[in-house]
Amino acid sequence: MDLLSKAYAATYDDDDDDGVSVAVAGGRSEHSNPFPPPTKRPRPETYSANPIQMPVFRRPNFPAEAPIPGSYISKRQRAAIAADAKPTEPNPNCVHTSQVLGSLSDSDVPHSISTKLRRRKKENGVASYQKPPSLSAALDGHVKSVNAMQWSVTHGHLLASAGMDNTVSIWNVWSSIQKRARIFNFHHAAVKDVKWSQQGLSVLSCGYDCTSRLVDVEKGMEVRVFKEDQIVQVVKFSPDNHNLFLSGGSKGLLKLWDTRTGTVVHEYVRNLGPILDVEFTLDGKNLITSSDVSRTNLSENSIIVWDVSRQVPLSNQVYAEAYTCPCIRRHPFEPYFIAQSNGNYIAIFSTKPPFRLDKYKRYESHGVSGFPIKCNFSLDGNTVATGSSDGCIYFYNSKTCKLLKKVKAYEQACVDVVFHPTLPDVVSSCSWKGEISVFERDTCHNWNGPTVN
Repeated sequence: MDLLSKAYAATYDDDDDDGVSVAVAGGRSEHSNPFPPPTKRPRPETYSANPIQMPVFRRPNFPAEAPIPGSYISKRQRAAIAADAKPTEPNPNCVHTSQVLGSLSDSDVPHSISTKLRRRKKENGVASYQKPPSLSAALDGHVKSVNAMQWSVTHGHLLASAGMDNTVSIWNVWSSIQKRARIFNFHHAAVKDVKWSQQGLSVLSCGYDCTSRLVDVEKGMEVRVFKEDQIVQVVKFSPDNHNLFLSGGSKGLLKLWDTRTGTVVHEYVRNLGPILDVEFTLDGKNLITSSDVSRTNLSENSIIVWDVSRQVPLSNQVYAEAYTCPCIRRHPFEPYFIAQSNGNYIAIFSTKPPFRLDKYKRYESHGVSGFPIKCNFSLDGNTVATGSSDGCIYFYNSKTCKLLKKVKAYEQACVDVVFHPTLPDVVSSCSWKGEISVFERDTCHNWNGPTVN
């Protein structure tokens, strides 16, 4: 028993290790095991004042990657992108995107002209007025070719122009102080087209930087940018919904955009060449497009009439000639449209199915010669004005196609001619050299303008 007692003597964790006696069965006391148990790990009672620093993994500070268009962006990615977006210091050598040179108000316009512009009395759809003097003007500022112009309908003293010098200019045409009121340098390449918005004082422009840009003219700020993967060559607002506009580009893509959301509403898909011009019919239900088919032997897609809502072509055999048409314009009242042909004439087509070409009438005295020459109707639709490669403006009777007047405007090609939206005896024109001129018609039906330099 003594041996068993010694072998199974009870030891406790709290016993000392120096051989003190402990109680055993039977009330006897014996010395503890002479071989002490292994030293146990001490139980810490308090935390050390200097704890051991464990290595901490820190995420490398990689620059945030640009998100793939159309992909989902997590909150962590958005936070990383926002953290990396540090404000940059202004560069004194950079070119300002908007320059204010003059006033947009008509307070600088002579009283005799501003009074007539504000008058809204109509007679047979045309404003009646007593023509003020000195409406002709020369607008200098563009250093390269001017591609397009348009008068503002709501502010008749303002004219917008788009140039190959990457700028959009707003002109206070009859200002006695500063005629060039605004210069917009938002585009990074040549500007191809410009249109005034019917909602507010804004302009929509497009160009070789593959974008269309909506700009607030008064604030000099971009409202929205519409990016594409093609050179945008023409833009056009919808006549029945001014929040929608159509764009056409170098890859033959046609897109209908919503300016409020910046998204594409419709796409008109067809194997087309570069889009040269677009035009809506009077009711806005049909769309007319002109494309470059010079790379193929097929001319049937040169002019196409589309159904806007169904996004399908109604006819692609409108124009069978082997010429491209850089400009299309519909008549303001009658059911027909005209197309400027590189065959050195303007063709006439019906806007009603089957959209036939008028084989017996055409406007032919001017030259195109490969230039992007544009043409336009007068307010009453009785006159067609067109530029020409010889630097002249040609005026035709729209019904008889008879040449009414030939006016020498420039030494180089006259690219565009636009009638004023309120004053029927005023037109503006631009040249391949970058000149812009305003002409007026006198009582003898002679068009007077600035002198050719």
